[in-house]
Amino acid sequence: MSESPEVRHPVVTPVRVVIGLCLLAPFVAMLWVGSFSKTDPTFIGIPFFYWYQMLWVLVSTSLTMLAYQLWQRDQRARKAQSGGASK
Repeated sequence: MSESPEVRHPVVTPVRVVIGLCLLAPFVAMLWVGSFSKTDPTFIGIPFFYWYQMLWVLVSTSLTMLAYQLWQRDQRARKAQSGGASK
């Protein structure tokens, strides 16, 4: 008889919730147009509508990098945990 592979169900952990929030935040910020649909305050002559969106480009990049690093760390921890349990 062949052994069936172990079925691993998705696990919700606090780290994965943080990863999800990091990836969700830019979408919410950009889809909530009413929060930035104005011209004041200006920044070096640029209306708020434009500089707010450009700021989110940088924030989104940072949050995505953070989410990726957290995901990598979580995967290494899970691999070490499952590797240690099978020995």
